[in-house]
Amino acid sequence: MIEKLKGNWFFNVKGDVLAGIVVALALIPEAIAFSIIAGVDPMVGLYASFCIAVIIAFVGGRPGMISAATGAMALLMVPLVKEHGLQYLLAATILTGIIQLLFGVFKIAKLMKFIPRPVMIGFVNSLAILIFLAQVPHIWGISVMTYVFVAVTLAIVYLVPLIFRAIPAPLIAILVLTAVAILSGIDLRTVGDLGIIKQELPSFFIPDVPLNFETLQIIFPYSIALAIVGLLESLLTASIVDDMTGTESDKNREARGQGVANMITGFFGGMAGCAMIGQSVINVKSGGRSRLSTLVAGGFLMFLILVLGDWVVQIPMPVLVGIMIMVSIGTFDWSSFAYLRKAPRTDAAVMLVTVIIVVATHDLSKGVIAGVILSAIFFVSKISNIKVLKRQDNDTIVFELEGQLFFASVDGFVDAFDFTATDSHIIIDFSNAHIWDDSAVGAIDKVVIKYRENHNKVTVRGLNASSKKMVDKLAIYNDANAKLSAH
Repeated sequence: MIEKLKGNWFFNVKGDVLAGIVVALALIPEAIAFSIIAGVDPMVGLYASFCIAVIIAFVGGRPGMISAATGAMALLMVPLVKEHGLQYLLAATILTGIIQLLFGVFKIAKLMKFIPRPVMIGFVNSLAILIFLAQVPHIWGISVMTYVFVAVTLAIVYLVPLIFRAIPAPLIAILVLTAVAILSGIDLRTVGDLGIIKQELPSFFIPDVPLNFETLQIIFPYSIALAIVGLLESLLTASIVDDMTGTESDKNREARGQGVANMITGFFGGMAGCAMIGQSVINVKSGGRSRLSTLVAGGFLMFLILVLGDWVVQIPMPVLVGIMIMVSIGTFDWSSFAYLRKAPRTDAAVMLVTVIIVVATHDLSKGVIAGVILSAIFFVSKISNIKVLKRQDNDTIVFELEGQLFFASVDGFVDAFDFTATDSHIIIDFSNAHIWDDSAVGAIDKVVIKYRENHNKVTVRGLNASSKKMVDKLAIYNDANAKLSAH
């Protein structure tokens, strides 16, 4: 028990604590910004980030991953908040958690195996681009000193680790440059410019909505969308952190954990959230590895709000922007440029489509789903080419098939036969082919019927066990009471 506790929580205490502090500081402007996107009070996002991070530290399946309020989720909430208000959003958050919990119980994470590598690369790159684009409004066209502070921040986070690693470079940048800004009185935008931070703990309450079917009709479409997008982003982020740390995570436990976190968060005035790739990358690069880093991030976030709120609002936005730019640079898969040249054109196209759709819509689910569908179409197209080799020996004509016979290849299969033979023995040999569906059986029926109409004897042979079972079950020919002879 003690060894398990140490392995999950206390094998990297210093690194986890310092990394958690950095993440907490980076969470504040993000949580406020996402609240503004959703159209709710900044405290809704801050409470969500606190609750989700603390809860997921205990029940999540990926140690060291940060979950909180996110932009992808906030975008989905906009119509609900605009039409029905905050209370319905909180009710939808609770239902989102219940749906995600059920997804985890039914092991929805196994569907991750259907997401191809090009989609994963596109997902990572599109997130990196979105993280960078989200920083542009905070620096572009504001002031020269804004650019200077961003540049100095980047210099610190990249150069300091070359000579000093005891304290994470992003934390050094935040502390030093905040002190410089306050003492010098330089006019810079600060965290306080994003919204008002109330120094209050979240309190438990039940959302003030009617408990009836009409409410369910309102919130269910939003909850199912939030649940799917949240799990998709969380499970993909978990896979990325797995690769970064060289460790494995329990994806089904993560799905259940996300559900529990969102369900509880809704009762404490927080909006639905999920894993954050940007903050997760900050955590890992700052030395965070265990559940302790996630717990510290959530706990220190609330400490900052309650105790250091007056100081937190003075943190210059250019400093936090510089850190997030570092995250976007570190998140982007720079080897993907070489990948575009070396990979098959179809895989390169899938990656580009995923990136373009995510960046254009700011919706991760649309990009990933489009990438998966496009990959499936390319795969089906690739395996739908079936070869039919013909050889004739006197009155016997043998057609040897190679490939997969299914809905996408049946036209090519039927077109390979000329149907001009009469009074011959036609042998269709499936020794090097496989029959997958009813469309394939229907195509065999069509070929056999046409040949028999010309007084040919037709033999189907070489069917493997599963193909023969399907043919025996589904095949017919011109005599409705007989079965296709399969030998």
